[in-house]
Amino acid sequence: MGARKKLAADARKEVLKTQSFAKLKSVPTSPRKMRYVADMIRGKEVFLALGILKYSNKDASERLEKLLRSAIANWELKNDRKAEAGLLYVKELKVDSATMLKRLRPAPQGRGYRVRKRSNHVTLSIDTLTTNNEQN
Repeated sequence: MGARKKLAADARKEVLKTQSFAKLKSVPTSPRKMRYVADMIRGKEVFLALGILKYSNKDASERLEKLLRSAIANWELKNDRKAEAGLLYVKELKVDSATMLKRLRPAPQGRGYRVRKRSNHVTLSIDTLTTNNEQN
């Protein structure tokens, strides 16, 4: 690796040390269904988002709830204090498509229809409300 690339990589690593995030990879749910649930909590305060996810009847909400709890635990670990109500919010929530399992389904007259079983990757980042207000 060149010196310039190494400096850029080190700078990215330092930024990641200060951010609190959690990733969920290869979730066997279509990205469209996961984005529907993700849109409900994006930008909300974390404990309000946990309540929304807990009482949502979508299957994807259970996975996102577990991911959000993991991100909160990561924040508590990095900052050496407990998360309080009104302090943290969901800063960024990305849902990207992952690998697709391609299967064939029998169809009439000897044909085969393609079935695409989709999966996704979710990245959730949380931040404190005070740092957001100081930047504005």
